[in-house]
Amino acid sequence: MIAQTKSGSGSGTITTKDGTQIYYKDWGTGQPIVFHHGWPLSSDDWDAQMLFFLSKGYRVIAHDRRGHGRSTQTDIGNEMDTYAADVAELVAHLDLKDAIHVGHSTGGGEVARYVAKYGSGGRVAKAVLIGAVPPIMVKTPANPGGLPIEVFDGFRSAQAANRAQFFRDVPAGPFYGFNRPGAEVSQGVIDNWWRQGMMGGTKAHYDCIKAFSETDFTEDLKKIDVPVLVMHGDDDQIVPIADSALLTIKLLRKGELKVYKGYPHGMATTHADVINADLLAFFKS
Repeated sequence: MIAQTKSGSGSGTITTKDGTQIYYKDWGTGQPIVFHHGWPLSSDDWDAQMLFFLSKGYRVIAHDRRGHGRSTQTDIGNEMDTYAADVAELVAHLDLKDAIHVGHSTGGGEVARYVAKYGSGGRVAKAVLIGAVPPIMVKTPANPGGLPIEVFDGFRSAQAANRAQFFRDVPAGPFYGFNRPGAEVSQGVIDNWWRQGMMGGTKAHYDCIKAFSETDFTEDLKKIDVPVLVMHGDDDQIVPIADSALLTIKLLRKGELKVYKGYPHGMATTHADVINADLLAFFKS
């Protein structure tokens, strides 16, 4: 398929079927790359990738998931089926074809559900899952290695009690590995995480904890028939690799796994140079 050369529009919003406004950025020309952010962030979390791939001649697109960033602070639809449907509406609005979808963390689940359900007909060329939540995070009889539900109950309690403090503690600690001995801590990165998180709606963020932890993507992964690059740090303290990437790769038809020694959950920010180079190689392969 010939890659698109249509120019991006800068930024804008679409209104979905249920009246939700979804904010998006759309820059450049060439083959489109669609970036899907993690919880509780926004499209701004992809700054390092958007600039890099724009400079390489790609059309780069990123949206704020409903309830996050500059999109409507929804109290309904904060679950994976609706997230994927919102992406499908955005893709149709922009008429994207031959696109590469890249998802981090919760966004990786969104990519898996979107590609499995809506990715046929030349819409999707490839996909990438970075520190992604599939197949399923929570511990169940079918997923004995998962995290206990009490972990996610703790997230909910901390958010409800003091979201502003919780959204300081996560990036200052495990998200970027800043709690590890010798870590080069960036206050700017911590502050930017907090800024993105506090832009969103607390109801949507609260609901999304269930969406990213309890959604089972096993069948989605089995259905995907395009090449998928799975990237994961082996020191990911948010989405442990043993119960995510190492299981995901076994379910994909055309999967490639790259494990990054010592890298944290937020490695696309802390190690953007390495991640961007590997993404580019996969896009061109």
